[in-house]
Amino acid sequence: MTIHEAPHVCPQQALTLKDFKSSVEPIWCSGCGDFGVLQALQRALAELGRPPHEVVVVSGIGCSSRLPAYTTAYGFHGVHGRALPVATGLKLARPDLEVITVGGDGDGYSIGGNHFLHACRRNVDITYIVMDNRVYGMTKGQPSPTTEADWDSDAAPGGTGVKPFSPLAIALAAGANFVARGFALDVKPLAAVIAEAVRHPGFSFVEVLSPCITFRPEEMEWKKTIERNAVTATTDRTEATAKVLGANEMTTGIFFKGDRGAYASAPTGHGDAEKIAEKFVVGA
Repeated sequence: MTIHEAPHVCPQQALTLKDFKSSVEPIWCSGCGDFGVLQALQRALAELGRPPHEVVVVSGIGCSSRLPAYTTAYGFHGVHGRALPVATGLKLARPDLEVITVGGDGDGYSIGGNHFLHACRRNVDITYIVMDNRVYGMTKGQPSPTTEADWDSDAAPGGTGVKPFSPLAIALAAGANFVARGFALDVKPLAAVIAEAVRHPGFSFVEVLSPCITFRPEEMEWKKTIERNAVTATTDRTEATAKVLGANEMTTGIFFKGDRGAYASAPTGHGDAEKIAEKFVVGA
C-alpha cells in the first residue's frame, strides 16, 4: 500500500485542472479511456473549488487504480478490492476531507463486490467512480463480472456463459444515494456528473464506460452507440431501477438522486467495551 501527500494550494485562488495534475505521467496504454476519466475528475475537482490538500483519492488494484498518483490530491493506493472500506474509514475519521474512490470492474465488482454492496447500504458520504471496460486489463484480458456472456477470449474460449453483473441496478437495490453512468470520452459531461455526485450527500456511485484499446479494441465503437443523457434523474428508487433495467446499457446520465441521510459517524451508547467483551469470555 502506498500513500502520497498533496501540496497546499492557496484556497483564495480559482482552481483549474492543472492544479490537480501531478508530475507523474500516466502509463496507461495509448488511447485508454481512463485518460478521459482522469481529466474529467480533475475538471470536476477544480469546479468544486476545494484545494488538493482537502481531497483524498483512494484506489485498489488495477489499471484504473493507478489514478491517485496522477493527481495532486492526497492519494491512497491500497490492496485489491479493498478501496471502499479504506475510504469509508477515512471519511468517518476525517469528515472534513472530500473522499473519492476510484477503481475498475474487476477490483470493484469481483473481489470487492461485497464491499460495494455494503458501502451502498451504509451510505457514508463518499463518491465511487468505477471505470468499466468489461475486462481485466492489467492481468492480460480475462473476463470480468461485467463481461458479456459470449465474449470469446483465450482465458474463456467461447465466453463464460454467465450473465453479466448489473452495477447500477445492484447499487440501487443496495441503497446508493446517487447513481449515474458516464462515458470516458465525453470528458466535459462526465466532469459535470462527477461534480454533482460529489456534491450529493451520502454514497454516490458513477459507473464510467471506459474502453480498453488493448484487449477490447471493439469498445472504441462505443462512441457511436452511446445514448447520451437519455434519462432524467428521479428521486424514486423503484422508478430509477425500472429505468436502469429498461434502458440500453449504453445510456448515460443521472438515474437517481436520493434523499437518504448520510451516515455521519459511528453509533454511540454501546457502553463499556471491556464489560461487553467479558460476556463473551468462556466460563465468565
